Amino acid sequence: MWIGVPRETAPLERRAAVTPESVQKLIASGFEVVVEAGLGLAAGYADEAYQAAGAQVTPDTARVLSAPIVLKVRPPTSEEVGALQPDALLIALLQPERRPELLEELRTRGVTALALERIPRVTRAQKMDVLSSMANLAGYRAVLEAAAQFQGCFGPQITAAGSSPPAKVLVIGAGVAGLAAISAARALGAEVRAFDTRAAAREQVESLGAKFLEVALEESGDGGGGYAKLMSPEFIAAEMALFRQQAREVDVIITTALVPGAKAPLLVPVDVVECLAPGSIIVDLAAEQGGNCALTVADAVVTHGGVKILGFTDLVSRMAAVASRLFGNNLVHLLAELHGAAGLVIDLESEVIRPALLTHRGEVLPPPPRREPSPPSKRVAPPPPTARSPQQEITSPTRRAWGTTLGGMLVLAIIFFLGRFAPQELLQHLTVFVLACFVGWQVIWSVSPSLHTPLMSVTNAISGIIVVGGILQVGPELDLAGVLGAVAVLIATINVAGGFLVTQRMLKMFHREAK
Repeated sequence: MWIGVPRETAPLERRAAVTPESVQKLIASGFEVVVEAGLGLAAGYADEAYQAAGAQVTPDTARVLSAPIVLKVRPPTSEEVGALQPDALLIALLQPERRPELLEELRTRGVTALALERIPRVTRAQKMDVLSSMANLAGYRAVLEAAAQFQGCFGPQITAAGSSPPAKVLVIGAGVAGLAAISAARALGAEVRAFDTRAAAREQVESLGAKFLEVALEESGDGGGGYAKLMSPEFIAAEMALFRQQAREVDVIITTALVPGAKAPLLVPVDVVECLAPGSIIVDLAAEQGGNCALTVADAVVTHGGVKILGFTDLVSRMAAVASRLFGNNLVHLLAELHGAAGLVIDLESEVIRPALLTHRGEVLPPPPRREPSPPSKRVAPPPPTARSPQQEITSPTRRAWGTTLGGMLVLAIIFFLGRFAPQELLQHLTVFVLACFVGWQVIWSVSPSLHTPLMSVTNAISGIIVVGGILQVGPELDLAGVLGAVAVLIATINVAGGFLVTQRMLKMFHREAK
């Protein structure tokens, strides 16, 4: 089975659906790959690199589009759909809501179409999640574009001529793109604040060193699958009040809020823009879906009252080399999910594949029913321990305490008995031995299990002392002290060697092979 990868023709699109790296992986899994000449030139990948990776390079677009599997970044044009073979599998960012006639064209042609933007954000599908890969780059690039337009430094500066405070950045939407923007802005030294309708985003925002903003009105914005949902009018009014307040303080606003299948929500109306100081920057990552800012114009920079609104829709394409590499790797994992070249299988029951299928063998598929998460299993809480007063603790000791007390009394009785008949030296050594056993027992059992590896070093040191003491006891005469010293040396040596082996084995569990 072979794969065709045509060159992207959409304006400002520099990405390629596959790179030489992903071509090698596809060929290793059993596919043949045919790419159109010039596929990766805009991303820095020459045709010779694809040929060296094992792909066939051809200038014939029709031949590439006649493949059983066609991989693209952007949606196909009507002419490209007409060149597809019936029963072909088309994989791309299809976005049918922007061109409704696309679905009918694909249905008429009998094409099975898989929309990458509809792959659900579940744990199993993370390696195929193109949206997350691209959103991460978009958030990073948004900060760079804002820094290029901002008339100042993001980080604090102290010089002999004076100092400047850090830039204040507000990130609206703490999804993948928003978190990447927070991380990049913090890396440049900015003071970052973030807002999201999902309460679950607080921990992620604060873990990156940003301040999480919230409104007084409580309402969940979790729309499922890692996306947000449209909020109530009351929540939006409280949200706008918060943004007006923040606009008077911040220098840069980065908006990333998107709702799947709908126009981007309006978060920065004109009155909020006018609250910003001249020289401030707004970067609207939702420009392609209508924009979060009322003044956003796609692929343009608009200036209003000295405030610049950046509506770039090609932020990811401005990092085409790395974007193409990540995009290609996502497709490699997706084709492996479809069972690869051994026999392509479109599983209509798959929780990963089914939501992304738009058409299948000449039929337009309706959205699958939403699967409700299974209720958490009920755990029976253990009964609370019975409270014991200090008087009860003293008057009613536990069985373990009784055993320790009786054992200690027995040892004392033995020492007392031996003291009447045994030599004084033996009694002194025996007393030291008993006290050492008692102290050692308490030390070992009082240490937390998480510290047992450091404890191994302490026991090795103690065993080393025993080895030295045993060697001193071994003499030329074969007496009881010499025999016991030799036995002590043997046992302590085994303990030392075993301690080092166990420690080394445990450390290997945390060792990562260099790639």
